[in-house]
Amino acid sequence: MNARADFTRVSGRLEMAAPAKLNLGLKVVGRRADGYHLIESLFVPLDLADALSVEVAPADRPTVRLKSSVADDALGVPAKLPSGPENLAHRAAEGFLREAGLSWSVSLELLKRIPVAAGLGGGSSDAGAVLRALDALAPGALGRRRLAALGLSLGADVPFFLSPRPALVEGVGERVTPVGGLPRLCLVLANPGQGLSTARVFEAFGSRRDALTRAGSGSTLRSLSDWLAQDPGDSEGCARRLAELLENDLADAARRLCPEIGQIQARLVEMGAQAVGMSGSGATSFGVFANPSEAKSAIRNMTLRGDGWARLAGTWPAR
Repeated sequence: MNARADFTRVSGRLEMAAPAKLNLGLKVVGRRADGYHLIESLFVPLDLADALSVEVAPADRPTVRLKSSVADDALGVPAKLPSGPENLAHRAAEGFLREAGLSWSVSLELLKRIPVAAGLGGGSSDAGAVLRALDALAPGALGRRRLAALGLSLGADVPFFLSPRPALVEGVGERVTPVGGLPRLCLVLANPGQGLSTARVFEAFGSRRDALTRAGSGSTLRSLSDWLAQDPGDSEGCARRLAELLENDLADAARRLCPEIGQIQARLVEMGAQAVGMSGSGATSFGVFANPSEAKSAIRNMTLRGDGWARLAGTWPAR
């Protein structure tokens, strides 16, 4: 019997959370011949998440429908969202059906909370959640390697979101190594209301002659190990080690393109952040605070212009 015969009779519905991610530091350690940069970064999922519903049913031909809406408490999300192939979640479903050879109708309902073009991986997380859901509804249709390859073809961050938990991410995003032992961090996320193109930030980064991280591969893991090994009673030492971990090679380029990033980071320091960093290629900065009370006070006292926003968030430690 054809193993795929069972899949064509499947119908079901899954509710998925698609969490945002934060880069706890990012090093650019090389560049491939095709121009793609090689990175090393500690990815951590956040308690800020989109909500996704995935429903499948047999069909005469593969079809994908996506309905998107914006949560009432969302910040940095446009009122109108793409619902066709220009949406990464839609493309993820199409790609899965194509690669698995399935004739299914897939209906997606997406409730957006993660800010768009903010360095928090919202679109990639949505795509990863779609692939996780379809993999659960059609177990074995692709297998882990083919699913990972499909994820990478959709975007460099998608492989991480196939199993979103703290991980060291290397290469162009294809090497994902889970990391345990991380404490939960209380965060203030802050954005000037300006989206930054990843390609543009990397272009600005590459214009520097000394762009690549001199320390080479392994620097993020060493900083993480030093931080975790620090005596919790040494608050000053812990903060210093955390600040070293949060270094992002793309931050200078992002600040040149968007000076407001630097102003926001300085303000977070003034309001008591133990350490400050930038996620991905920006434009979201974050401050690590001792507790939610201090973080909420910082948010109340943030002065952001125009479409700028700030919100409370937390990281999730490894399960």
